[in-house]
Amino acid sequence: MKHSPRPADDTRVRVWDLPTRAFHWLLALALVAQVATGKVGGGAMVWHFRIGYFIFALLLFRLAWGFVGGHWSRFAHFVPAPATLLRYLRGQSRSEEHHDVGHSPLGALSVLAMLLLLAAQVAAGLVADDEIANVGPLNRFVSGATAAWATGWHKGPGIALLMATVLLHVGAIAYYRLFRKRSLVLPMITGDKTLPAADVPAARDSLGTRLLALALMAASGALVAWVVRLGG
Repeated sequence: MKHSPRPADDTRVRVWDLPTRAFHWLLALALVAQVATGKVGGGAMVWHFRIGYFIFALLLFRLAWGFVGGHWSRFAHFVPAPATLLRYLRGQSRSEEHHDVGHSPLGALSVLAMLLLLAAQVAAGLVADDEIANVGPLNRFVSGATAAWATGWHKGPGIALLMATVLLHVGAIAYYRLFRKRSLVLPMITGDKTLPAADVPAARDSLGTRLLALALMAASGALVAWVVRLGG
């Protein structure tokens, strides 16, 4: 069986830089570990807190990387303006918007929702108190009522909403693979997409940018450690 040759103007474009890919997969693994340790409870809660601090550092890194990272990882290039979102929903996207390259407008909004819910979970966990054996490191800075509300959110609506956005994310990946014959997973592994347009901006992914990412992650970890020590 013969396969049609790929168009001559197709080109491989670096869309997701290595730091963005590492963030994505580390966060996915950390979320699985958080759910598991939270369900097990008991001694596993020590790791639940540690992994929570790691997620905190990842979120701080992603916030910074959203301003200095590769082209398609920057908030300015994937957070849609209202007019852009409206055009996308109407099927009137402009060619220069490249919605088939990075995140689509709806995909970008789902990513933002997930990051915001994760930030809320981390914030709630930092001040939570289950009145048994687990107390967030910043609990002493809030009232009992605030701690009780944060604990309820962290164990109830917060985790439910977060899991709903994760399932939506996975569902979108499956939809694109099954019905639109496009893999969203492979580019997040290799970093590249094969695209028909040669004028698509490529993400910077050099040794220099990777060293910058390491420095930002180290700074994020140091900031988290400082925040946790505040409750000591």
